[in-house]
Amino acid sequence: MTQTMEQRRAAHAWACARKAMAELERGGTRDRYKDYVNAAKGMPALIMNSGLMQVMAYNHGKKEERYGLLSGHLRDWLHQVQGTPVDFESFMQHLLSAGPREFQAITAETFAWLRWLRQMAPAVEKGGS
Repeated sequence: MTQTMEQRRAAHAWACARKAMAELERGGTRDRYKDYVNAAKGMPALIMNSGLMQVMAYNHGKKEERYGLLSGHLRDWLHQVQGTPVDFESFMQHLLSAGPREFQAITAETFAWLRWLRQMAPAVEKGGS
């Protein structure tokens, strides 16, 4: 059976949230994962206010692991559905050379995927309780 695009987004967001939780909680604290959840919740507003490239550059420049994970998860998804490069430098170069329609499509897909991550990340945090 073929998945809808919404199901694909949801499955990818769920898998990314689970990976982030496993990676960020290795030290035994949930605070690092909560920071990832909060970053995921705030990213759409940041993109609307500043733009996709600016937010990706901002996240890349931050020292906190949650920003790198979040941006990496998004780049992975965009690679799968839009064919953009996965690594940061090539991704940014791709956006710099993209035409208006392609750039708009990438940004729209970013928002669509983030809608799912914003819901999945807190659900993963809550776990089986």
